[in-house]
Amino acid sequence: MLGFLLRLLPFWVREPLFIVLGSVLGVRIMYLAVRDHDRVAAGLGTVFLVFTAIRVHTVVQALRARRNPSPAVSEDGAAVDAAAQPQQHVQPQPEHQPQAGTGPRPSSNPPEKDHNAWGQAVAAVALFGALGAALWLAPRFMPSDSNSPQPASCSDGEHEELPKAYKEKPRPVTGEELCKALNRPDLAELLGTPGETATTASGTNNTAPLTDGKVAQPEAEVAFDTYTVNVSATYNKMSTDQNVKLMKFGNETDIRTLKVLGRPAVLSSDHTMKIEIDLGSGGSGGPVEQGPLARTLSVALERDDRGGSYDISVWSTSGALPDDSVLVGIAEKLLPAIGG
Repeated sequence: MLGFLLRLLPFWVREPLFIVLGSVLGVRIMYLAVRDHDRVAAGLGTVFLVFTAIRVHTVVQALRARRNPSPAVSEDGAAVDAAAQPQQHVQPQPEHQPQAGTGPRPSSNPPEKDHNAWGQAVAAVALFGALGAALWLAPRFMPSDSNSPQPASCSDGEHEELPKAYKEKPRPVTGEELCKALNRPDLAELLGTPGETATTASGTNNTAPLTDGKVAQPEAEVAFDTYTVNVSATYNKMSTDQNVKLMKFGNETDIRTLKVLGRPAVLSSDHTMKIEIDLGSGGSGGPVEQGPLARTLSVALERDDRGGSYDISVWSTSGALPDDSVLVGIAEKLLPAIGG
């Protein structure tokens, strides 16, 4: 139906329309093909550009024929007949002097005004060029498609009753506050994976184990396709030196002490735990297994290191880990945002 309607348009409107649409779509598809390394899109863009080139050639030929029209068949025949006849002596006729006040009589049938082909072509190109530009620039100024993935947001835990440990003075930070501080727009860039979007973001108001709920230990986690980042705060009385001694007796490896924002800090590595839960009729899960290796940066809550720490851990399902400078960079951006 659309092709039939296009064929009803005049030649000098239809062909510029095909040229503009073909060139805009061809260039756009070729751009996406080069950006995404898509051979199928490259082939489709080539088809559009070849189609456009054929249309341009057709318009050029039509313009040339319009500028230099070939003699009609009848005129050719008249010319041949005139050339074939023998030349005859023609008596010169005296010239008639035009009478004063007289001139060539105007023709009763004035020649029909020719269509302005160039005007139609320019108008069509301008109109459909504007439409093509609007289609090209629309994605930059229009809101993103609702089907595109949106960054995960932290769940609202305002209605959750906080444990008694969170009501002490000074009040510990909550899991919701940790999540909002961690789920920052530049977190993927800090991890060295710019362009990734957070798939999950959550925060919980936990308490430290073996403390009978008296030590607050809020936690937040943000996951990407490549890395997962976890941050927790432990409000106990253990200093960084005491934590380092425990790490050396534990399973932690590659322990390195340093300073972050003027506070004592320590880097260590340890394996995460992998837990499988079966949600079927049985409701049973598999055994707890060793998960991928995680790199953790523990930073003292205060400069004088009177106890407690912020722990920032990063891991990936593939087992790859970012450089230690990545964790330090995250801590330098995160800790001022959560205070303390």
